[in-house]
Parts: sequence; structure tokens; C-alpha cells
Amino acid sequence: MTSASMRPLPLVTPQTEFFWKSGADGRLRLQECLSCDALIHPPKPVCPYCRGHDTGVREVSGRGTLFGFTINERFALPGLPAPYVIAQIAIDEDPRVRLTTRLTDCDHSVLELGMSMEVLFEHIDDVWLPLFRPTTEQTTPQPLPADEVDPSEFARRVRPMASQTKFEDKAVLSGVGASEMGRRLMRDPLALTVQACERAVADAGLTMDDIDGLSTYPGSPMESGFSEGGVTALESVLRIRPTWYNGGSETFGPGGSVITAMLAVASGLATHVLCFRTLWQSSRDELVRQGWALDSPGRIGGDMGWQVPFGGVSAAHTLAQTAQRHFHRYGTTRETLGWIALNQRANAEVNPEAIYRDPLTMDDYLAARTITTPFGLYDCDVPCDGAVAIIVSAAETASELARPPVRVEAVGTQILERLEWDQSTATHEPQVLGQAAHLWTRTSLRPEDVDIAQLYDGFTFNCLSWIEALGFCGIGEAKDFLEGGKNIARDGLLPLNTHGGQLSHGRTHGMGLLREAILQLRGDGGERQVPNARVAVVSSGGLTPSGVMLLRQDG
Repeated sequence: MTSASMRPLPLVTPQTEFFWKSGADGRLRLQECLSCDALIHPPKPVCPYCRGHDTGVREVSGRGTLFGFTINERFALPGLPAPYVIAQIAIDEDPRVRLTTRLTDCDHSVLELGMSMEVLFEHIDDVWLPLFRPTTEQTTPQPLPADEVDPSEFARRVRPMASQTKFEDKAVLSGVGASEMGRRLMRDPLALTVQACERAVADAGLTMDDIDGLSTYPGSPMESGFSEGGVTALESVLRIRPTWYNGGSETFGPGGSVITAMLAVASGLATHVLCFRTLWQSSRDELVRQGWALDSPGRIGGDMGWQVPFGGVSAAHTLAQTAQRHFHRYGTTRETLGWIALNQRANAEVNPEAIYRDPLTMDDYLAARTITTPFGLYDCDVPCDGAVAIIVSAAETASELARPPVRVEAVGTQILERLEWDQSTATHEPQVLGQAAHLWTRTSLRPEDVDIAQLYDGFTFNCLSWIEALGFCGIGEAKDFLEGGKNIARDGLLPLNTHGGQLSHGRTHGMGLLREAILQLRGDGGERQVPNARVAVVSSGGLTPSGVMLLRQDG
């Protein structure tokens, strides 16, 4: 078997066969709407533009504009060693369609956004992968196609509140807990979950018998490294016998388990809900290196089936191209992202829980090995093992709790952007602008009222996107806002990710950020405590559906 035949390939179905096999005659074909003439990608049963049901297949020229690219230097696939270039091509006939692809027959050093590109095909098994290369004759690079909605216009698309009664007022955050945390702990992830849950329940002054709800994200099989097995696994050992439970990834980001728990409490389905999140990716990766068969072979379906076959195996590859377009449009630089990484490391230095605590300079940041341009090592969060748990309680129980609870002032959850990674917002992390705009419609507080921000930083660029989306600076103004790092320092205008964030504390996704916000609002931040912190904003997720919460001290 050749290395090429071992490459991950897309799942070919009767609905997608026309695309994956169109290269057999050297012609690129896309789905078209017969009602509005739009091209549709990935294929869908209904046109996302006019909701028409009549669709067909159109042969297109195979030419387009280089909409984004990243030179991957970290990841490799069988028969596809690094470095290679992952790109997005805006198709000439309808630039709203962007094909994720791999570039070939080109000098990496001369690539520019806006270059003219043409298709050619790589044949592997029963699939013809559409690759692209620069056309022989190049003119001045073309302007990049604009987003369907300008980033500054999202607030106008938010739906008005369905009721003036806010469910947020009926729930409080009553307890927090975290397990042991570290790299390659090689512990049963469910044991880490139980440890965090026991600590959260004790922190709230409750017992396990008081818990009548369970909620988690993503609730997927534990083999992924992103879960302990979900509600099923935890209930099998703790026997909570919940009256309400929830688990899944199609929610408001990693912190969505907390927002759904608030809804359950507000509706009277539960009184005290235990929310939990466990990651053990660093141990899982080590087990794979040791030869344990945790990776399942087979074709790749879903949204990732349109990216992985071209080498786009990581969210880093999508966000790196988005960051590049932010650089292109607004003059952002690598140093801009560097101030975020340096800030998180400075905060981690005074947090004994953090995994990376050694000082980090801008020279260190810029000199670090490249992962996928423009991201280097310190632009990426730290895979780790650990669990975080949060208790959501009914507001009327506040006087019975061990500690003054933290209130949720507002949540932001509305989806306004395309969900497919490569078809969504061009210059900001997708699923950030819409949720941020929604948040501010549910409160009279404004960005200037926020004392601390715990913003999702799976990559430095995630954090930048949230800063602009939430209005702490204008769209495209992050370069000036972040310059020198003073505004985001613990004594700055917007103290950011005060425990070190995922970049230095460790990848605990949205729950670790939420725990830190609660600790800060309680005054339990220790050496990293921000004085007089009364209002906090916490985001989780992005790319996938995400959520954002505005928290405040009780009273």
C-alpha cells in the first residue's frame, strides 16, 4: 500500500460524488441553485441564500482568487510531509464559495493574497482532489471578496429579546472546582472529573445528594481526549440520579453546559446542576505515540471532510488564514499577537497551577518554531490533562450557599455567521461577532463597565477576535489597543486571562476561563487578583458555535 493511498480521504456519498469525482475529466463542478443562480458549497439540500429547493450541478472554469493561505510546518499526513500550503480559493463565478485546498507548483515565498489561481487534480483511489496553483500570467493581486455582512454591522442583525424577563436572573454560579492539572498525567480522565466535581460541590457547601442535574460538553466518547465519556460515565460512578441532564457539542461553546444548566434551573427542572469539562489530550497523544490504537481509520465525513484530505487537519489552519486576512486588511502584525502571548505568560508566572510559568519575551515569541504561518509555538494553547466543574444553582438558594454566589448578568448565544469554517467571516474568528453583539442587547452594562476579561485563547488570534467583537476597541483597532501589552495587563484597562489563559495555564477550554472569572469576582485570585473586580466577561469557543457570558458580583 502506498503512502498516498493511506492519506485520509473524504467520505463520498451520492450527494457529493459529483464534486469528488468531477476531476476525472479535468473539470471542476459545484452545486448550483436553479432559483437564484448561486453556487453552493459544501453541497446542501436547500440553497442557504434563497432557501430554494431546486438545485443542480454546474461546470465552472476552475479559476479563482487566492483568498487565504498558510504554510504548514508542524503537521504531516502519509505521503504529504511538511511543509505544504493549505489555502482557500474564492471561485471566480461566485466568490462567496471558498474551496479549502492545497497549493502545488508554486514558490511559497511569492504567494500573495489576491493572486489568480487555477485548478488541477490529484487522483487517489476513487477521489479526485481539486488542488490549485498560480496561473501562468499574473496581474496585480485583486482585492479580496468582502464578507456578506461587514463586521461592524452585526449588532443590527440581533433579534430583540423575546421577553423582558431574563432567565439569567433565576440562576447563580455557586461553586467551582478543579482537578489536578498537568502534562501527560496518565490518569483515568474520569478520576479527574470526579475530583473536580467533588471540589465544586464542597465549595458550594452542598453534598452530592443535593445535586439534581448534570451538564457537560462535549459529551463525546472518551477516546477523543476531549471528554471523560460524558454524563453517562459520571452518572455510572456518582449515581446522582438527576432529574435533568445534558451533554453534547452542538451548544454555546465549551461553556454551553453552564448556559443550558441555567435554563434548566430557571424553568424549575433542577435546583443544583453540576457542570463539568475534562480534557486529557496530552496523555492521549502520548498513548498514541506508544502504539495504543486510539485513532479510528476510515473516510472523513462532516465539515472536516472538506479540509482534512488537503492537509487542513487543525483549527490552526483555518484561523491562521483568517489572521492573515486581518493582517492584510488592518495592518495587524505578529507582534500584535505576541502581546497576548506575553500577557498570558506574565499572569501564569504568579499562578502556581499554570503549566508554563517561565518568563517569555517578545524575542522568544518571534523566534519560536513555526506551526503554520503566521502562528508560532506560543500562539497555540497547551494540551494538558485536567477537569473543571461549576455548580449552577437556583437563585432562591443563594442564602443557603457556603459562599456569596456570582450572578450572570447576560449571555450572548445568537448565531449570525456561516457555521462552515472556510465559508464564514473573513477577518475574525467565526462565531464571535454574532454572539458578542447579542450579549450587549441583554444588559444595560457596556464594555467600559467590565473589570476583567477571560477570553477564549485556543490561539492568540481567538483572543484578538473577541476583544474587537466585544467592543473593547473598534473593529481593526487591536494593533493599537494591544501595543505594548499595557491595556491588557492585570493593572491595565482590561485585565485579560488573569490565570494565564489556555496559552500558558493549559487548555481547559471555556470552563477554565469561567472558573477564573468566578475566583476573581470572589476575590480569591491570590497573587494575581485584580483589585475591585466586580464585572467580568467570559467567552468560550469560536469556529464552532460559541457563547459569551457577562458576570457580576452578587448584590
